[in-house]
Amino acid sequence: MRAFSVLIAVFLGIALVLAAVVGATMYFVRPVAYVGGQGVMAPGSMPGMSMPGQAPAPAVQPAASARASELQVTATEWGFTPNRLEVAAGSPFTLTFTNKGSIQHDLAVTGTSVKLVADPGKTAEGTFTIDKPGEYAVICSIPGHAEAGMKGILVATGAGQTAAVQPATPPTAEQAATTEAKPIPAGTQRLPLPAVAPPITRTTPALVKVELETREVTALMADGVAYTYWTFNGTVPGPMIRVRQGDTVEVTLKNSPDSKVTHSIDFHAVTGPGGGAKVMQVAPGGQGVFRFKALNPGAYVYHCATPMVAHHIASGMYGLIVVEPEQGLPAVDREYYVMQGDFYLTGDRGQQGLRDFDMNKMLAENPDYVVFNGSVGALTGEHALKARVGDTVRIFFGVGGPNKTSSFHVIGEIFDRVHPEGASETLTNVQTTMVPAGGATMVEFQTQVPGTYMLVDHSLGRLEKGAAAQLVVEGPANPDVFQTIQEGNGGSGGH
Repeated sequence: MRAFSVLIAVFLGIALVLAAVVGATMYFVRPVAYVGGQGVMAPGSMPGMSMPGQAPAPAVQPAASARASELQVTATEWGFTPNRLEVAAGSPFTLTFTNKGSIQHDLAVTGTSVKLVADPGKTAEGTFTIDKPGEYAVICSIPGHAEAGMKGILVATGAGQTAAVQPATPPTAEQAATTEAKPIPAGTQRLPLPAVAPPITRTTPALVKVELETREVTALMADGVAYTYWTFNGTVPGPMIRVRQGDTVEVTLKNSPDSKVTHSIDFHAVTGPGGGAKVMQVAPGGQGVFRFKALNPGAYVYHCATPMVAHHIASGMYGLIVVEPEQGLPAVDREYYVMQGDFYLTGDRGQQGLRDFDMNKMLAENPDYVVFNGSVGALTGEHALKARVGDTVRIFFGVGGPNKTSSFHVIGEIFDRVHPEGASETLTNVQTTMVPAGGATMVEFQTQVPGTYMLVDHSLGRLEKGAAAQLVVEGPANPDVFQTIQEGNGGSGGH
């Protein structure tokens, strides 16, 4: 019995020692927070275990894959994952940036030298050091991307500091883009006007080669107001393209080496993925080529289709392609090419200086300017459309948008024929025709009385934002159609 009692005492002693060791270990092991959204151990928890009343804690990733000296960030449209990072100030860290989006993105930490750029499907890596503790904004610095949501926070902690893990509070769009207008560069002018493509005279199909270059051009939108347009061939709208039904069209799209972003093209006349945009995302300095068959006659919009698509269109990247029917269009005396677009600028409407794009206004669909052919008054005065009494007139009219439709109307004229939305069938005797964003029409009429006729969007608040052009008709009076009996003395009116 004595030997048995001694054995029991020995086992009890060993158990007490083991309990003391385990308790000390649990007391001195501190919870660890891992950087980059890879998992956080809750205070007092162990991997795979939970405290009473808590959901099971997730197993923590091995420290080697998530330590603060190695950060991994993924970009998509439109965001970073994770969007909150933590590093130790004064200590080097390696940043791996993977772009899983469809266009080029970068990651820049404002106020520091941290910046990586990655093309779609690619990864970039760099080693950096941030010396000063603090909270820094993380953005994609490509124009419009931060405003679309690509932003976050990087916290650089000093000695003895620990940043609280909490939801990111990235900079607002207002903080990301300044509303201060910059000085207008000396010599800045209006954009040149695109020409009307000549009628097709061929009677058989052909291979038509079209070359376009995307260019970013600073020009005047209104007197004293400049903007950096994104363009096709340096004009807004881009060149008018004209082909025949049955033609094969080969499009070469080049992106100027001076461009800051990727550009592309989507033809509404194309039957194929993305209207061509699927295979025509072109980085600065590059080019793409594709072919399509013009199957359907009509008037069609083309535009840039690089995300954020509305941003590119709102900067001027649109135009028209006219596909004539096999028998051609009836001959007229005059043809004109007009497109309407809405523009969204930082600051107050009319504020002088070089203005930037405003994402918030675009998303709210509240444009500063709604204009024909790229700027206020582009088709007025010495640049007005011209005709003679008796001329037959055809206007190819499109709406680039990105947001606003147009109630297209020529004050003092009635459209003899309208091809609604560019259709083959016509309507006759139309006063105003509705043209949607991304749509087009062809209108025809004969001039009968001399005078200056206003082209407007009959949503007339837009007249005050620039949506007006002039058609000046010269020739003899026609009192059988119009004559003044007694002129009023209250002025010439708003038309």
